[in-house]
Amino acid sequence: MRWHYGNWCLVAVSALTAFGQARDYGRSMVITQQGMAATSQTLASQAGAQILAKGGSAVDAAITANAVLGVVEPMMDGIGGDLFVIYWDAKSGKLTGLNASGPAPRGLSAEFLTKQGFQSIPEGIHSVTVPGAVDGWAKMHERFGKLPWKDLFQAAIAYAEEGFPVTEDAQRYWAGSVGSLRAHSANQPETARVYLPGGRAPRVGDVFKNPEMGRALRILAEKGRDTFYKGEIAAAILKTSKSLGGTMTAEDLSTFSAEWVEPISSEYRGWRVYELPPNSQGIAALEMLNIMETLPAGKNGPYTSDELHRRIEAMKLAYSDLRYNGDPRFADIPVHGLLSKDYARKRATAIDPAKANCSVAAGAPVFGETTYLTTVDKDGNIASWIQSLYDYFGSGVTVEGLGFLLHDRGQNFTLARGSANVLAGGKRPSHTIIPGFMEKGDQHMGFGIMGGSNQAMAHAQFVSNVADYGMNVQQAMEAARFRKNGAPGCDVRIEGRVSATAIQGLKERGHQVQVIREYDSAVTGRGQAILYNSTTKTKFGASDPRADGSAVPEPIR
Repeated sequence: MRWHYGNWCLVAVSALTAFGQARDYGRSMVITQQGMAATSQTLASQAGAQILAKGGSAVDAAITANAVLGVVEPMMDGIGGDLFVIYWDAKSGKLTGLNASGPAPRGLSAEFLTKQGFQSIPEGIHSVTVPGAVDGWAKMHERFGKLPWKDLFQAAIAYAEEGFPVTEDAQRYWAGSVGSLRAHSANQPETARVYLPGGRAPRVGDVFKNPEMGRALRILAEKGRDTFYKGEIAAAILKTSKSLGGTMTAEDLSTFSAEWVEPISSEYRGWRVYELPPNSQGIAALEMLNIMETLPAGKNGPYTSDELHRRIEAMKLAYSDLRYNGDPRFADIPVHGLLSKDYARKRATAIDPAKANCSVAAGAPVFGETTYLTTVDKDGNIASWIQSLYDYFGSGVTVEGLGFLLHDRGQNFTLARGSANVLAGGKRPSHTIIPGFMEKGDQHMGFGIMGGSNQAMAHAQFVSNVADYGMNVQQAMEAARFRKNGAPGCDVRIEGRVSATAIQGLKERGHQVQVIREYDSAVTGRGQAILYNSTTKTKFGASDPRADGSAVPEPIR
């Protein structure tokens, strides 16, 4: 029988149709019935998965992965930063929240800085608040860990001492930070010496070693949490701070304790979505979802001008209310008022479907750069985990002799009197980093998308992708995102995968749209997600292609 080209094409098309609809996103989900670790760097994901294979819990895997991330993505996170966690216990169904963000030194205040002529929080040592991550790791491990503490740091120590090849996304941020690292070296040469070997940023594939950080991790592994806040590491932090004119004292470190908190939540289209309470900005994600829920989702998908306009305008309203965010130990934060469905309906009346609002005012509620990872163990326990140095390479201050950076979370304070977030000694700043969790029936998901002020709006976009449009976790994570820096103005940045028709529709409404590169992590952040089906015991992992990471399943022992 002779075949003609036309006949072959018909058969080929028929065969393709038989296989179903092709996906419109780049990566497949990672699906397993074992445990899984999803992080922004594959070496960290692999280390977490290996800990799971040794019988470790989701928390053990998260600590291990987090420690490795501090080595292989040193511009993003590390033991000198803060931590927030939402933990879901599969057996009881109970959620536990941990706020491991540290306060400003007691000797630091708005008056202290204004008397020195500062009008805002300066870069450097006065932006350093007490690093909370290590105490957070210790509290989570004591409560939910299985393996010995010292076993959780071996991979990170090895990568610090023996080196690792620098990946593409990390190199991009490293190279982009050369100027600031050199500027910091004017006050402290240590940072440029450690992080600019040979006077430059490492190139993709260069093997970078940090044996001094390896030493810090060895001390931490062998001596435990107290060495960071009362012992050898604490002494090095204080010595470095004092040499730069910092105000941190031994008491500031030794008295710090992370706080167990109750997650806050709201329902969106049948999904219960959880965030952590202030001083975290998670409340903005929930308020944005509440406002979005007052209007029907766009019928033709998430990338139409109607749907994008709805999301952008809801974001502005929610973010304008972040003026109320701060440390609830120092200010009355109207959590219940901001999360009220009635309040959301009132706020939603300000959305004009035909016009962008360029001057959004805060409402009147009733008063009463970062690394995200998520892990799940074979039993289904989920750790939704986010940790950060804040700016790239944090404060630019490296602890002398120990090779790790101190964060600059104090940059989030204001010096404006009367603000809920005004700088004061012993007070925690408003925080951008937020872990997320959502569940519906037998589906339970830890998720997060990092990127400064982007995070709450990115969370809301992700939740809407799942709840409104039925996307799976990988599809929802990859979907094009927008970002706007704060509520005022009509400027908005949108990834280039959105159609020209939708962009034009936004412009006609008055939005000042800047189209950015596809998969631009610097603008739209980088995320991870793991969904656990408690009926089938199956886990579905997603890792954002905007980063260097992956979701890695626990290997079979």
